[in-house]
Amino acid sequence: MRQFFAAFALFVLGAGAHADSYQKYYQPEYEVTITNVTQSLQFTPILVATHRRAISFFELGEPASEGLALLAEGGAIDPLAAELTATGKVIDANNSSTVLGDPPLLFAGDSVTLKVKGRNRGAVLSLAAMLLPTNDSFVALNSVKLPKYGKRVYYALGYDAGSEPNDEYCMNIPGPTCMGTGPSPDEGGEGFVHVSNGIHGGADLKPSVYDWRNPVAKVVVRRVR
Repeated sequence: MRQFFAAFALFVLGAGAHADSYQKYYQPEYEVTITNVTQSLQFTPILVATHRRAISFFELGEPASEGLALLAEGGAIDPLAAELTATGKVIDANNSSTVLGDPPLLFAGDSVTLKVKGRNRGAVLSLAAMLLPTNDSFVALNSVKLPKYGKRVYYALGYDAGSEPNDEYCMNIPGPTCMGTGPSPDEGGEGFVHVSNGIHGGADLKPSVYDWRNPVAKVVVRRVR
């Protein structure tokens, strides 16, 4: 009888290991192609993540997290990535900084493709990058479905983190257009994430050049394995 239970335990352990190996080998993989469809905006490094539905990059009408505010004001992706990873709900993440070269910006009309892995069940995809030149606007997809096969096409909007005043002064806007400062801690703003209302020409930026209408990006998510 002891031999039977020992053999059964080995069978269960072996089956579990086989299941883990099977899941790892057959883990779905996706190509995510992001195209900047604006007239003249640039996207800072784009953070792409697959994750459980229990978390999200942001909630409309709610204050931006510190990580999202730093991304929206200065293009930093590490703080938001760290926030998400700390939840234990991230499946995989990638970013465009090494693909785009120097500077790692996605210019108007250009595309970039990144690969991420998912799960067979319960996985969604999000992405975000700062819009330049703006004070604290960003392009994003927030917890969208992954294709079971083939591809899905999404059109991403421009959002405002609500963490910084939209003064449109170049001294408060980073990037090649303005060469200003990014994050502005404690400067205030609208106080909640909302759909961005673009550039109005209140200071250094001309609406005829830098204003936009949504969407700002086309995103094609294709399952490749």
